[in-house]
Amino acid sequence: MKTLKLLFLSFLIISLSSCSDDDEPLLDVVSNKVTNFHAPQAGGMGQPITGEFAKFSFATGVQSSSSTEWDIGFRGTTIIVNGGTATGTADEPTRNGQGGAYVASGTMASVLDVDTTKFKQDASSALAITTGSGNGWYTYNGQSHVISPTPGKILVFKTHDGLYAKIEILSYYKDSPASPNAFTDPSRYYTFNYIYQPNKGQTSF
Repeated sequence: MKTLKLLFLSFLIISLSSCSDDDEPLLDVVSNKVTNFHAPQAGGMGQPITGEFAKFSFATGVQSSSSTEWDIGFRGTTIIVNGGTATGTADEPTRNGQGGAYVASGTMASVLDVDTTKFKQDASSALAITTGSGNGWYTYNGQSHVISPTPGKILVFKTHDGLYAKIEILSYYKDSPASPNAFTDPSRYYTFNYIYQPNKGQTSF
């Protein structure tokens, strides 16, 4: 009888030990839209650009005031990641995460997997999301002075804690006017769709 009990206990221990995190159900991928995320800046027009970056957390889906629990930051047209080193710009937050980014060609529907070989981090020489018209996420019209998201550009991010997300920026102007007027529509208000993969090690959306 004791032998049977020992065998049963041994079987139970082996069964329990064979269970791992891989057996846990995956969390649902998060799909959301952020409207009028304000990213103010001071300076410009030949003057040094200053002002705190508006930090965003994919895990919470809202602006973050934390010095560590943030993934990306916005200031004017500039987007930074919580990973890499200081770039030397004024008022930038300390990067203390694993974050990175790259710009993918396609749509939210077609960019289904993360290419982990493409990630770059911010550095003194360049940002992961390159600034300037036609280089990163936007195009500037010199006649109308309107800043428009470049069609077919999806921003893919590695979060501060090693998870993944992607963004489609829809508008740079408050309330997303169909035909923005750079002189009357308030700018530096991002509207974007994002998808966040909350499961560690998962590289698909």
